[in-house]
Amino acid sequence: MSDRIILFDGVCKLCSAWAKFLIKYDRNHTFALATVQSAAGQRLLTQHGLPTDTYSTMVLIDGETLYTQSSAFLRVMRLLPLPWPIFTIFYLIPRPIRDWLYDRIALNRYKLFGKFDSCLLPTPDHQKRFIDGD
Repeated sequence: MSDRIILFDGVCKLCSAWAKFLIKYDRNHTFALATVQSAAGQRLLTQHGLPTDTYSTMVLIDGETLYTQSSAFLRVMRLLPLPWPIFTIFYLIPRPIRDWLYDRIALNRYKLFGKFDSCLLPTPDHQKRFIDGD
């Protein structure tokens, strides 16, 4: 299992689409996935001092380093195969502006994209990509 773990909101339709995108394009299995609602997700949130009851950002745990908001997104894009690293051009935008833009989407994601009643379960062929699927 990878030491790069992405935590995402499993009931958010946008976040679930992000996980499906990663499963499709992360051909080298650089990242493991966990929903924040899962036991593993809750444990990792607690270990890193993050709230376990409200979720307003994707989290990337890369070894001992924690990334959130736009930095997490851009770090993930940087580590995916071509052409995705081209998105790292957005590092040129100052972080406060990037994070403000990220927050506008994250805080309105249920209104903009919808919400599932419960976390979607990974399909058997995707289950190995999830921490809880070991």
